[in-house]
Amino acid sequence: MTQVEVKSPMAEKRDYYEVLGVERNADVDAIKKAYRVLAMKYHPDRNPGNAEAEAKFKEAAEAYEVLSDGEKRKKYDTFGHAGAQGGTRFQSTDDIFSAFGDIFGDSSIFEQFFGGGRGGGERRRGRRGSSLKVVIELDFNDPLQVQTRTVQFKRHERCTTCAGSGAKKGTSPTACSQCGGAGQVVMNQGFFSVRTTCPVCKGQGQIIRDPCGTCGGSGFEKVSREVEIKIPAGVEDGMTLRVAGEGEPGDPGEENGDLLAEIHVHPHAIFKRREADVAIQLPVGFAQAALGDKVEVPTPRGTASLKIPAGTQPYTVLRMRGEGFPVINGRGNGDMLVEVLVEVPRKLTNEQKELLKKYAQTEEQNPSDARKNFWDRVKGVFNT
Repeated sequence: MTQVEVKSPMAEKRDYYEVLGVERNADVDAIKKAYRVLAMKYHPDRNPGNAEAEAKFKEAAEAYEVLSDGEKRKKYDTFGHAGAQGGTRFQSTDDIFSAFGDIFGDSSIFEQFFGGGRGGGERRRGRRGSSLKVVIELDFNDPLQVQTRTVQFKRHERCTTCAGSGAKKGTSPTACSQCGGAGQVVMNQGFFSVRTTCPVCKGQGQIIRDPCGTCGGSGFEKVSREVEIKIPAGVEDGMTLRVAGEGEPGDPGEENGDLLAEIHVHPHAIFKRREADVAIQLPVGFAQAALGDKVEVPTPRGTASLKIPAGTQPYTVLRMRGEGFPVINGRGNGDMLVEVLVEVPRKLTNEQKELLKKYAQTEEQNPSDARKNFWDRVKGVFNT
């Protein structure tokens, strides 16, 4: 069984326009420029070991991902963060480099600013594999207990024909003559020497003269994968389960990315979920609320008995302990919150009318404290 890590949606997020420091009517070029400045400022290589800088780097990437896409931006402008469901798809800074490195024009700009201090002929740092995403659909009651689901997806794996070399069987890649296999070249610009990605081998440090017929020289082929995921009890709609190492492969010697399983729990016709608690509205008659009653009510697990105290007021919330969902990664269950809706009959029989008239006469003789206090306050206002 695959081990997973549960991630909850962010409780609070800053406004994406505020994150990038742009106006809400900013065009794509302004958004790209603002993101470029922030990415340079908070890049992990400029801020080694600085967790706050890394968080801001990811926050800026998330904002750019939404605001640079016309459709996503429209949903965000209309519905806020709820319109950008799923949050960021970036689980590491390498995911961001892989997705947005091209906005800096020539990718060598990254190397100029962040790769220049790593030694003359040293190859560029390998990157961890990108994450993949799947969606798991659950019925409303499924999270009452542990579930397992088998998910199918496709990912790249090392080509079995060329063993990932990209070269035709029986041949091998050759070292790039331009960079000597370093993947980088040094360009002199006035008083400065700038290290940039080799334009011949594109930073790979080697040239494939005779590419593999299976993978076309990429070294990877797309294969189908099947993984069984254990879903903890109490999981909520919008949560993400992280399956480590099941994403795309990284550079040689680097880890694979992760598989991110986003949970979608179908809504229920009667119940509403509030974290581990469940809410329901229960219509009751006037006599039930006034005299009290004991009724059977539906719960996610079936039915249970509920006592309605005498004198229950409209919209009173009665709590049924332990009738909610399991507390994820915790102990016990949440509660069921029953909101009492006292019904006023729209049509009465003659007998009911007569009985209510008699009751009304006694009510006038013995008004409630609330009514008396209200009219006393009214008299106090108008007599001053």
